[in-house]
Amino acid sequence: MPLAKPAFTKLSILIAAYNEEASLRHCLDGVLAAPLPAGLSREVVIVDDGSRDRTWEVMQQLEQENEGIVRVFQQNPNQGKGAALRRAIKESTGDLAIFQDADLEYDPNDYPRLLAPIIDGRADVVFGSRFAGDIRKVLFFWHTLANQFLTLLSNMLNDTNWTDMETCYKAFRADCLRAIPLESNRFGIEPEITAKVARNRLRMFEVPINYDGRSYDEGKKITWKDGLAALWFIFKYRFSSNYSDPGKVTLDALECAPKFNKWMYESVKPWIGARVAELGVGRGNISRFIKEHQHVLLTDYRTDYLEELRAKWNHHPHLEIGKLDMTAGTDFEQLRRFAPESVVFLNVLEHIEDDRAVLANLCRTVPEGCRIIVLVPYNMALYSEFDKALGHFRRYSRGELEGKMRDAGLEVAEQFYFNKVGVFAWYVANTLGGQGVLKPWQLKVYNALTPIFRVLDKVLPTSGLSTVVIGRKPSAPVPKAAPALAASA
Repeated sequence: MPLAKPAFTKLSILIAAYNEEASLRHCLDGVLAAPLPAGLSREVVIVDDGSRDRTWEVMQQLEQENEGIVRVFQQNPNQGKGAALRRAIKESTGDLAIFQDADLEYDPNDYPRLLAPIIDGRADVVFGSRFAGDIRKVLFFWHTLANQFLTLLSNMLNDTNWTDMETCYKAFRADCLRAIPLESNRFGIEPEITAKVARNRLRMFEVPINYDGRSYDEGKKITWKDGLAALWFIFKYRFSSNYSDPGKVTLDALECAPKFNKWMYESVKPWIGARVAELGVGRGNISRFIKEHQHVLLTDYRTDYLEELRAKWNHHPHLEIGKLDMTAGTDFEQLRRFAPESVVFLNVLEHIEDDRAVLANLCRTVPEGCRIIVLVPYNMALYSEFDKALGHFRRYSRGELEGKMRDAGLEVAEQFYFNKVGVFAWYVANTLGGQGVLKPWQLKVYNALTPIFRVLDKVLPTSGLSTVVIGRKPSAPVPKAAPALAASA
């Protein structure tokens, strides 16, 4: 069944203001009067970016006049539009967000059009294009040409087809926006967001908007210097690893190693069987193989991952996708209904502080004879800052996982090590080198060498970067029959 569409209740309108004393009140009047979809309230978060006029005084007056709706903050000294928007994102409390300039070049009456694809459950981010509509104001030729060139370059590098990368009007699911680590201080925020939205594979839409551009005499602030800087930012953020949390970046990098992922899958395949549940599927690097089994349940606690997989694989009739938070005991009940032959979770258990509770909940809800197939990182001597960044509570010691399985009521059927050559690479790059993220090029090299590593795994007499343990829920003991009563004489 499809995941339920989220219920949105509040829109955060985020405004960066710099020397906007003359226009800010007029802008806010339009923002507060703008129509919103039914059931949606609004908050307006305004950040004064070190203005040298009376902008801050005007903002304070507007906050007093619109108590509970308008919230204002000040940054000193002036740091740039990007820095002000980062502060506004941090202070916002809505589950939807829209960027709004402090002038009225952009029309707040376009809010419903911007928000519709998100509210309908089709999009995570929507850009408002000044060039996609039929009716538009005539703009500066050279400014437009520069915009089109930057948009083209951004599209080429990010494999997108926006018509207006530099637009101010960008609407987001707020949880998606807050998950993007933004860095730019000035107008580089636009190419940065565009690149990182694409790198995160958010669902992207574009709608036409109204635009009433200002001249430089009227207060327009972007210059040719910002255009040149945008060229650098387009390249910088396309290839930056700082576009999401380390876990997601690592999963993306692992997509560059399909041979390695297949090796991991084939290492546990003999125990999987026809009816399998995979927990903590992430972006589906192993699920792409598991989904070919006869009956499959894929779960994760992150709905963005699940929606992404549903969009790719919802045509598979034998495949179910469901939300399962392994820290919530009640979520395991869906395993009782699904009744798997095996439960697989690879590189997941180390992310959960109370791993014993996970194993106990599995033993409680899976059918008798169900195999529990677990791969976890091995050897605390290899624990590094990268482990911390990934959210690893531990690397497992010898016999630790087996003991925890037995304590949960499971039998231990098999244990073996995986990826023995990886121990050296991990130690050099992460434990000694302090590397904070896996790079795609590293995984591509590792992928090319995987056939050699598979052979070495069979002959090296050492432990591996990971340990694999196969557990099993035992059958309930058959109660002894009561002794027959002797027939009375």
